[in-house]
Amino acid sequence: MKASRNAFVVTAVLAVGSMLASCSSGVTGPAASDQPSVNTDVSFPSGSTMQKIHDSGKITIGTKFDQPLFGLKNPTTGQPQGFDAEIGKIVAARLGIPAEKIQWVETVSANREPFLQQGRVDLVVATYTMNAKRAQVINFAGPYYVAGQSLMVQKGNPLGVKDPKDLAGRKACSVEGSASSANIRTVVPTVQVITFDSYSKCADALKNGQVDAVTTDNTILAGLRSLDPDSFDLVDVMFTKEPYGIGVAKDRTDLAEFADEALKESFSDGSWAKAWDSTAGKILGAAPEPPVLGQY
Repeated sequence: MKASRNAFVVTAVLAVGSMLASCSSGVTGPAASDQPSVNTDVSFPSGSTMQKIHDSGKITIGTKFDQPLFGLKNPTTGQPQGFDAEIGKIVAARLGIPAEKIQWVETVSANREPFLQQGRVDLVVATYTMNAKRAQVINFAGPYYVAGQSLMVQKGNPLGVKDPKDLAGRKACSVEGSASSANIRTVVPTVQVITFDSYSKCADALKNGQVDAVTTDNTILAGLRSLDPDSFDLVDVMFTKEPYGIGVAKDRTDLAEFADEALKESFSDGSWAKAWDSTAGKILGAAPEPPVLGQY
């Protein structure tokens, strides 16, 4: 796929701060009636990755377990819930595999490429920013959503942070191996970046005063804040575009192309919008227009 900057604008999140103030943090998963319809009449080329996965009766999908709104492990069921999880179910359903046959594997930012390369997962759907560097070692399908990097600060914004450059000489937290940690170093060369393996740990560090801000995609920050709105505020700024894609191993081009077609169908038949509205949309607002596939 040709690399280009996505012109898609994420309008639903511009007023996220005020929306969060009036929304409950208890975001649950979609109802059973909202689950994607499983394709029972499937036929795949002999020897294709799709045929092998379908014939096995299961699919393994990597996602995050600590990302509210996108991939958060339900303590009761042990299953992840959120928009990323629903995107994974959409692709699985078009392979003829129901949600209960998905084997979910927790992936953090640093191990997404290795898990694909090692064959530990068939797909990665984990707020995974598509970029040219990553596309050298894996395939991408998508994007299925475009976010933007932003900032989260302590409640009341005691340091008056309005722009990433206000973090010059200060401490910002991000996740090891993420695009966000590299981006903030580029934008603010003098910032001290503290990294953990999950954004929930960054939120704890911010709450405890160990860092001055958390920086990652605005969608992730909105989810973190929804869990503890009394401790955090979002800064109304986006300084990158982060197109989320489905990661597929480099030698499985056919599966990446299939996932693209599955996304395309979901854009047109309403299942993508339904997945958004039943998860992240409960905090971030109604589904925006779908992004343009192949542009990142």
